[in-house]
Amino acid sequence: TSQARRLNKGKRLVGLDLTADFGVCGWLLQGQIPQIISSLQNIKNLDLQNNQLSGPLPDSLGQLKHLEVLNLSNNTFTCPSPSPFANLSSLRTLNLAHNRLNGTIPKSFEFLRNLQVLNLGTNSLTGDMPVTLGTLSNLVMLDLSSNLLEGSIKESNFVKLLKLKELRLSWTNLFLSVNSGWVPPFQLEYVLLSSFGIGPKFPEWLKRQSSVKVLTMSKAGMADLVPSWFWNWTLQIEFLDLSNNLLSGDLSNIFLNSSVINLSSNLFKGTLPSVSANVEVLNVANNSISGTISPFLCGKENATNKLSVLDFSNNVLYGDLGHCWVHWQALVHLNLGSNNLSGVIPNSMGYLSQLESLLLDDNRFSGYIPSTLQNCSIMKFIDMGNNQLSDAIPDWMWEMQYLMVLRLRSNNFNGSITQKICQLSSLIVLDLGNNSLSGSIPNCLKDMKTMAGEDDFFANPLSYSYGSDFSYNHYKETLVLVPKGDELEYRDNLILVRMIDLSSNKLSGAIPSEISKLSALRFLNLSRNHLSGGIPNDMGKMKLLESLDLSLNNISGQIPQSLSDLSFLSVLNLSYNNLSGRIPTSTQLQSFEELSYTGNPELCGPPVTKNCTDKEELTESASVGHGDGNFFGTSEFYIGMGVGFAAGFWGFCSVVFFNRTWRRAYFHYLDHLRDLIYVIIVLKVRRLHGKL
Repeated sequence: TSQARRLNKGKRLVGLDLTADFGVCGWLLQGQIPQIISSLQNIKNLDLQNNQLSGPLPDSLGQLKHLEVLNLSNNTFTCPSPSPFANLSSLRTLNLAHNRLNGTIPKSFEFLRNLQVLNLGTNSLTGDMPVTLGTLSNLVMLDLSSNLLEGSIKESNFVKLLKLKELRLSWTNLFLSVNSGWVPPFQLEYVLLSSFGIGPKFPEWLKRQSSVKVLTMSKAGMADLVPSWFWNWTLQIEFLDLSNNLLSGDLSNIFLNSSVINLSSNLFKGTLPSVSANVEVLNVANNSISGTISPFLCGKENATNKLSVLDFSNNVLYGDLGHCWVHWQALVHLNLGSNNLSGVIPNSMGYLSQLESLLLDDNRFSGYIPSTLQNCSIMKFIDMGNNQLSDAIPDWMWEMQYLMVLRLRSNNFNGSITQKICQLSSLIVLDLGNNSLSGSIPNCLKDMKTMAGEDDFFANPLSYSYGSDFSYNHYKETLVLVPKGDELEYRDNLILVRMIDLSSNKLSGAIPSEISKLSALRFLNLSRNHLSGGIPNDMGKMKLLESLDLSLNNISGQIPQSLSDLSFLSVLNLSYNNLSGRIPTSTQLQSFEELSYTGNPELCGPPVTKNCTDKEELTESASVGHGDGNFFGTSEFYIGMGVGFAAGFWGFCSVVFFNRTWRRAYFHYLDHLRDLIYVIIVLKVRRLHGKL
């Protein structure tokens, strides 16, 4: 074939790079690797990453005896056939990551004596980690992460790995089973053992590793006191993640120097640790750290701090916020939520011009929101809920064009919600519930484009990535909301939420009809206000609505038929209003309990117990027919149905009467049906007598 001739001409080819980035005209390679690949006898570097190649790895790869680098990552290859690898004695790099490899790790890898890099990460490999991998004495990097591997790893798995620098076993079911006095034969630089069995004891063998740059042991099952030697040992570490364990210890006199530090969700106590100016990310959330925050903030007044992420949430910190924020102008994310902090929000926070997220929720802050915060003009996320803040919500807050989440619930805010709120076109969560806001709901809500479904974005903008030469988990915002009556924590799925909560205020006037334009809205809570007028007829166009709470208002009129079109609606509360008439008949609205409609004495029809009178039936029919433009339920519909039935019936009778063949067949069918019914009845009676 022409393909064979071209490959024969390429026998002297040393390197072949057909990655998606360099493919001809940007085309992706598809299908299986052809057996003819064996013709490239002299090739040393074969790079086919980032394509759509599939199927098993061909045996013909084993004939490329001079191959040194084989990169097949980011394809859809399945089972790794063991036969090709036994002959690739010159291979130095084998990258099969991000495929669909299943089965066990081939034992033929033991013949790859010159192998330096083995990357099998992000596949579906099963079984254990073969002891034969521990005989690859030239191995520098071993990546088995994100597989279905299980079983114990012992000293024998590492016996000859003297040159190993990178060990990546995260997100597997493997667990380390070594003696407490084990001395590893290697000196690691990258230790990635998150979601991997290390515990319950803290690994003492780390003490003998003097070259580590990155250490991640999140969700590693450790429940131990962190030894005192460890904190001095971490001074050399660039990346440290011990989150989501049960580690304990006092952080009061600890000095931290790593660029990224994540100690969250453990049992640490004491006061806040000291940090160097090199620290970019510090996360000690969800611990039992106490004391004031001022010594931490004001202790480095002359230093140029690089700190971008600071998360002290869910601890027991107290006192005020101090006035040293001018020294922390690199902050992008600040989370001090769920502590016992008090006092006012200081004006000096206005120096944080790079700030994108400010979370001060669940504390005891009082006073007003300082005007200096308008200097933080690129903020996307503001959560000051559950405090004692007062005064009106400042007008400049409605002008923050990048704002996506605004949560000010459970404070003492007063005043009205101005029309300027509709300028927040990127808003996905507006939670102003449980305040003292008055006035009407603005009638321009349709201008909030994201809630109206006009702006769709797929990447989560509420996350931050750090680390230039190392792939670290994104730092994602977390928000506690009450979308369906229960508190739920949103993190990875926060970007999918579309919510408006204005409940428990003093809002009056009618619900603006423009609210029906918010077709992407999922949760709407306007309960416990003084709203009047009717429910907008077009509210059924909010097709994605999952929860609707209009309870405890003065809303009157009938329930629009269009609400029966809300197929995703799982929570409905219209109780304690002045609604009247029949509840529209539909599977959706009748599926809710009577409690959803209680406190509306003029409502009738299922699921409430009150039956509808003829007057209410007539009123409901007129409302459904004309108010919503729905033909069903009108008098014209019933008249048309009656005429249609009469025409059909007499048409059938005419055919039977005038057509002799049809007439005889029809009466023959009736006789047969009569005989069949007679026989069935007789048999049933005899069986009944037999039992008696």
